[in-house]
Amino acid sequence: MVDNSSPGSALLKEYDISREVIQAFEWKGFRELTSIQAKCIPDMMAGHDIIGIAPTGTGKTLGFGIPMLEYVNLKDPVIQEVVLAPTRELAQQIADELTDLAHFIKGLRIAAIYGGQSFAKQLQALQKKPQIIVATPGRLLDHMSRKNIRLDFVHTMVLDEADEMLKMGFVEDVQKIIDSTPESRQLVMFSATTNQDVLTISWKYQHDPIQITVPPREEDKPDIRQYIVETDQKRKFDHFRYLLDIIDYHRFMVFCNTKGMTSILCEKLQRLGYKAECLHGDVKQSIRDRVMQDFRRGKFEILVATDVAARGIDVDDVDVVINYDLPEKNEYYVHRIGRTGRARKSGVSFSLVCFRDLVRMDEVLKYTNDVKPVTLVVDDEMDTLCVKETGEPFMETL
Repeated sequence: MVDNSSPGSALLKEYDISREVIQAFEWKGFRELTSIQAKCIPDMMAGHDIIGIAPTGTGKTLGFGIPMLEYVNLKDPVIQEVVLAPTRELAQQIADELTDLAHFIKGLRIAAIYGGQSFAKQLQALQKKPQIIVATPGRLLDHMSRKNIRLDFVHTMVLDEADEMLKMGFVEDVQKIIDSTPESRQLVMFSATTNQDVLTISWKYQHDPIQITVPPREEDKPDIRQYIVETDQKRKFDHFRYLLDIIDYHRFMVFCNTKGMTSILCEKLQRLGYKAECLHGDVKQSIRDRVMQDFRRGKFEILVATDVAARGIDVDDVDVVINYDLPEKNEYYVHRIGRTGRARKSGVSFSLVCFRDLVRMDEVLKYTNDVKPVTLVVDDEMDTLCVKETGEPFMETL
């Protein structure tokens, strides 16, 4: 018996969402709807085309995923719902979230279709007649050209991270895919920003779309405590290791700027007995999939990654993000620390900053316009991590 007393599940009931989906919402531990979810779900359920402008990490997948599950006719073995995503990692993550939401719906099938995975494996998934597919544009067109996928009966198409997808050069591919769906289909686009390509797709394919704009709000903003750890290049790894050992957390994402540094750091950690894996552009897709599955399942604690390799990765319960290298682009800092503090949980980020990085750190903080992080220093003689401003042991401030 499901307890529908939480604010979120009560709203879903008002929106006439099925018992099975509300049960999954509770099962996943959600209590409230985010702003984008509360606005998107009723408008999608009413059949409107939508342009959703919202920051990352605001719960967009549930916003479009819940209505999509409600639309599916379980007796009809054709593709009815399509989500397009710019990267294979994001496609897999969306498919996983939708699968969790559909946990209590018997007979609903979801397939992830993206490049880097064998056609044979995807054909097996397609032979099971999924009603929902989540795909990257290039691989979806490949399957369409081979007659493995038809979109004649699509009811709803969602373009997630539309600005990023179109900026990556998928404009023509996306248009070909939309042209293959019925003109009456519902088209929903989510984007962090609006650009000319997004507006063009909207003008060409959407029917009287409703624009939902969700600016960052305090209640939606991730709760992330940010710290700077002052170090020097010679002691950087030692201080990084010290940080891992003294903080009582269990799932870390560590960011480096290059593939080489990512591999070197991961190998050092593994030699010292830490459970660590790495992701970068040279890692094969099959290995990437295995690493991400293992990370989500808690089989290892430390994931070391480059910014490009981590694009689209969304794990709700990352405790700590560590910037081993400061990012080369200011916006990458926001994306990195945003891997923690998700799903209304609190998170922590640490940036290891050498003397030569101080100016770069100032540039990042000006860009984020955020509260200044607390600065920490390692007292090697006393073997303690202290707050620089007060000299107090760091652990007392957690």
